[in-house]
Amino acid sequence: MASVLKVDKLDPQSGTALEIGTSGDTITVPTGAGLTVTDEVKTNKISPATGVAFALGDSGDTFTVPSGATIVNSGTATGFGVGKVLQIQMLESGGSLTSIDSASYQRPIEATYYLDITPTTSGNKIYCFGGMDTNTENMGVAVNIKFCVSTDGGSNWVDIDNSQTSYQYLTGATRYEHNTNYLVGYHTTASTNAHRFSYQALSANDSTDFYPNQRTSITLIEVAQ
Repeated sequence: MASVLKVDKLDPQSGTALEIGTSGDTITVPTGAGLTVTDEVKTNKISPATGVAFALGDSGDTFTVPSGATIVNSGTATGFGVGKVLQIQMLESGGSLTSIDSASYQRPIEATYYLDITPTTSGNKIYCFGGMDTNTENMGVAVNIKFCVSTDGGSNWVDIDNSQTSYQYLTGATRYEHNTNYLVGYHTTASTNAHRFSYQALSANDSTDFYPNQRTSITLIEVAQ
């Protein structure tokens, strides 16, 4: 057979299936040539012809993952919606007035005041915003407030990765009433378990009342990484 076969169309000799080459053969489409498949390509693996990178499609193309299909990533994915807001959860008033008189953190401040969020993917960041309402009549009291998190339904609480701490030290007044202590912070999720966020606080030298049922709120925002 000649080294070059010129033909406009290949059809199966019988039936509807056509095979090109034999196991171990290499079929090469040279630079500058195009291979157009109108309907469907089925293969178990796509690898670059040279080097370690290949492009899938061109600028402006759209690739659709149909309902019921799953993309499994066992390596590192970059550039897929980093910084995208995935969900927002909010909690306003709730819980009960709680008094703390301790130089050690009580976490959470009140067991029934919390906000749950279930991360879309492990490794995303949960940004925390909120404020806790406090009241004290005790001079010399020192109050610290910051966020805390539980990933086991509230059995165990720890600090979030990064939280502002609200500091108060009361002197020269007879009463400090309904002071809202605003905080921000973030926590990187290590799993897709429900993450429960709340406040923790200490009140050294004397007691402080905390009012989660009044001017208190928590807002959680999950951001893709």
